Amino acid sequence: MEMGRLVFGLCLILIVGTFLEFSGGATAAKGVTYDGRSLIIDGQRKLLFSGSIHYPRSTPEMWPSLIKKTKEGGIDVIQTYVFWNLHEPKLGQYDFSGRNDLVKFIKEIRSQGLYVCLRIGPFIEAEWNYGGLPFWLRDVPGMVYRTDNEPFKFHMQKFTAKIVDLMKSEGLYASQGGPIILSQIENEYANVEGAFHEKGASYIKWAGQMAVGLKTGVPWIMCKSPDAPDPVINTCNGMKCGETFPGPNSPNKPKMWTEDWTSFFQVYGKEPYIRSAEDIAFHAALFVAKNGSYINYYMYHGGTNFGRTSSSYFITGYYDQAPLDEYGLLRQPKYGHLKELHAAIKSSANPLLQGKQTILSLGPMQQAYVFEDANNGCVAFLVNNDAKASQIQFRNNAYSLSPKSIGILQNCKNLIYETAKVNVKMNTRVTTPVQVFNVPDNWNLFRETIPAFPGTSLKTNALLEHTNLTKDKTDYLWYTSSFKLDSPCTNPSIYTESSGHVVHVFVNNALAGSGHGSRDIRVVKLQAPVSLINGQNNISILSGMVGLPDSGAYMERRSYGLTKVQISCGGTKPIDLSRSQWGYSVGLLGEKVRLYQWKNLNRVKWSMNKAGLIKNRPLAWYKTTFDGPNGDGPVGLHMSSMGKGEIWVNGESIGRYWVSFLTPAGQPSQSIYHIPRAFLKPSGNLLVVFEEEGGDPLGISLNTISVVGSSQAQSQFS
Repeated sequence: MEMGRLVFGLCLILIVGTFLEFSGGATAAKGVTYDGRSLIIDGQRKLLFSGSIHYPRSTPEMWPSLIKKTKEGGIDVIQTYVFWNLHEPKLGQYDFSGRNDLVKFIKEIRSQGLYVCLRIGPFIEAEWNYGGLPFWLRDVPGMVYRTDNEPFKFHMQKFTAKIVDLMKSEGLYASQGGPIILSQIENEYANVEGAFHEKGASYIKWAGQMAVGLKTGVPWIMCKSPDAPDPVINTCNGMKCGETFPGPNSPNKPKMWTEDWTSFFQVYGKEPYIRSAEDIAFHAALFVAKNGSYINYYMYHGGTNFGRTSSSYFITGYYDQAPLDEYGLLRQPKYGHLKELHAAIKSSANPLLQGKQTILSLGPMQQAYVFEDANNGCVAFLVNNDAKASQIQFRNNAYSLSPKSIGILQNCKNLIYETAKVNVKMNTRVTTPVQVFNVPDNWNLFRETIPAFPGTSLKTNALLEHTNLTKDKTDYLWYTSSFKLDSPCTNPSIYTESSGHVVHVFVNNALAGSGHGSRDIRVVKLQAPVSLINGQNNISILSGMVGLPDSGAYMERRSYGLTKVQISCGGTKPIDLSRSQWGYSVGLLGEKVRLYQWKNLNRVKWSMNKAGLIKNRPLAWYKTTFDGPNGDGPVGLHMSSMGKGEIWVNGESIGRYWVSFLTPAGQPSQSIYHIPRAFLKPSGNLLVVFEEEGGDPLGISLNTISVVGSSQAQSQFS
C-alpha cells in the first residue's frame, strides 16, 4: 500500500486505524543494512518507532499482553538490554529460565510481528544493580571494568559471544530470517571515557571491532559514543535529541535515537518526574523532521525491580510514568497521543525516506521541514518554538499552531496532527483494597538474633569493607565488637560513620539508633545516646545496602560499610573503636534459611501476636497467608504502615520496600508494590515480610489495580 496517496479525513482516528498495518512485517526479514537516511531491511528503507521493555522486569505470563499493547501503540521494534548478572550469576554458570528466558521473550516478539533491538552491552547501567555486571568480576585478578584491560575484555567478549551464539542457534537474527535487526555493544561510554584517558579510546575501538567480528549479519550500535568505530552506528540518548544530537559520525550512517526518555528514573526520597505527552511528541516529531529515522522510547514499559535488582536507592517500580505503567496498564493520554503521532508520521513514510529535505524559515521562531519527491509525494513539519501561539503561512495556506508545537501536513497541505493538541482523554489509576491484614491472630513473628562478638568466626583489628565480605549475596553485614567500661560514663553516646546506605546500631542488644544516606548523601553519620554498663558492653551494628551503583568509572574500586565508631562520655575525649577487634556475620538468619519459602518455615520458632507485641519490632520477619483476588487484573500490596524491608509472595521476592523514606512533600516515594498474577494461587498464598525498622503489619492491604476515565478500552493481562 502506498501511504502517501491516501486521502485523510478530518478525524485522526481514521489515520490510526488505517496505518496500524504499516508497522508490521518483522517476520521473514532476510537482511539489514543502512545508508545515511535509515536502516534498510530486505532492500527497503524503514522509518521505525521502538519501545523498551525489559524481560526480567515483568513475568513471561505478562509478555504477550505487553507486546500486544506495544504493537497497538504503533511500535515496530521492541528494545531490550541483556542482563549479564542475571544470566551468569556465577562464573561459567548460566541461567536463562523464568524471567531470564531471553529466547522465549524474543520469540514472543517475533510471533507478534515486531522487530528486536538487542542491547547486549554487557554493561547496561539501566538503574540495575551494578549496571548489569556480575559481582564476581571484581574478584578477578587485575580487573578494571570497561577499559583496555585484558581480564575485563576477556570476560566481556566471552559473554557477548555467548549471547550472540545463543541467538544464532535459535535463528533469531534478521540475517537468518529472525526479528533481531540491531545489536548494541557497550553503553553510554562517553560518560566515562575521559577517566580512562588513552585506554578509553583504545577500548571502545576494540569493543566495536570485537562485536562486528561476531558476524551477526545485522548492524551494531553504540549510544552516546561519538567515536564509535566504523561500521558501528553512534546514536543519541536523552529527552531532546532533535536539539542536542549533532548526528552520526559518518554521513553514511542513519540518525538514530536509542533512548527517548518518557519520564525519568525515581529514587527513594524523591518525587516522580512527569514528562507530558505533548513534550514527548514535540521532540519525537522534531527528530523525524531533522532526518531521524529510528526513535526508541525508554521506557515504553518499565516494570518492576524484583528482588535485589535495583541499583543504589532506586525504587522498586521502574518508569511507572511510561506509556504502559508498571503494571502494564495504558497511561493516558501519553499512550494514545504517541500512537496518533506514529500513525501520522507513518502516513508519509515514503516522502520522508525518499524525498529531498528543504528547511524554510517562516518566522523568528518558526520553521518548516519539507520532504518532497515527485514519485512519493510531500510532507511538511511546521515547527513553532515560541511560547505563544503562532499563525503560520505555508504554500498559500494559513495554519494556527499552539505554543511549542509541531504540526504535520500530509501532502504538505492537510494538518493531520499537532503535538500540543491532545485528543485522548486522561485516565486515572485506581487502587481498590480487597483485603486488609488487620487480624492479629493471622500473623506470626520471628525476630532476628543480634549477633555478639564472641560468636563470630571472622575477626579482625579493623573495619572491613562491606561488599568484599557479602559479595552482593545479601544487603546486610553485621559488625560486632565489645569494650570494657571500668568507670562511670555520663551522658554516653555512640557515633558512627558509614559509606554504606543504612546503619542500625545496637548496644547491649538494645537499638540505639538508625540512619541512612540517599542518592545525594554518600556518608551516613549517626550520633545516638546509649545505655552502658560497668564491665563488658557489646556493640552490634547492622550495615545495609540498597543496591550497588549502576554507573561511573572504576566501579570496582568503590567501598562501602562502617569507617568510624566512637563512644563518648560527657565532655571527655571519645573512645575510638575503629581499630579495635571486630567480628563479622554476613547476612541475616532468615535469609540463610530462606525463611520466605514454605518448606523452610519450620526452621525457626515463630511467635503468635501477644498483647500487641507484633508491632514496631525492628529486624522482624512476619508471615501470613491470603487468597488471591478474583479476576485477572494487576495486584499490589499497600505497605504504608511499614518502614523498610523486603517482601516475598510464595517464595518470590517482589522487591525492597522503603515507605519510611519520605519525599519533600512528606509522602513515600512508593507505597504499593506489584505482585504479578503469576506469583499467586487462587488460595493459600504465603506472604513473608522482613521489616528492618519496625512497622505495623496490621495496616498492610491487598489491592487490585485498574484505570478509569479514558475513552480507550483498558485490557488486562491475559
